[in-house]
Amino acid sequence: MATIEHIRRAVAGLPGVEERERTSGASWFVRNRPFAWEVHPWPSIPADMRAIIASEPVVAVKVADRVDALALVEMAPEVFLRTTTAWCEPKVAFRLGAIDDEHLRELVIDAWRAEAPRYLRRAFDEAEPGPS
Repeated sequence: MATIEHIRRAVAGLPGVEERERTSGASWFVRNRPFAWEVHPWPSIPADMRAIIASEPVVAVKVADRVDALALVEMAPEVFLRTTTAWCEPKVAFRLGAIDDEHLRELVIDAWRAEAPRYLRRAFDEAEPGPS
């Protein structure tokens, strides 16, 4: 079961990341742009999704485009929420306790890539060990 600490470990090696506490909980930014955040059960979220968010930890991450978000929801509807709010689109929200650590790390890195400037992505790629 993944936790907020798993997210912190996933972002630890990403250049330019800043964690901030906000009303809804922890959020992670790159160059003042959010790429991952805890989701709060805001009144603007549909009631069925709000009930899930109120009862367990839910995190949202940026995705490259809306099609990616829809594919994730379709692939694993028990993990990914079908919708939250229109804010920060495109994004996908998921049940933190239902996702495995490797998939979480992949989602966080992809979200960071969606918001990070090219020079930070390049620095990260150059620092990452390639496949052996």
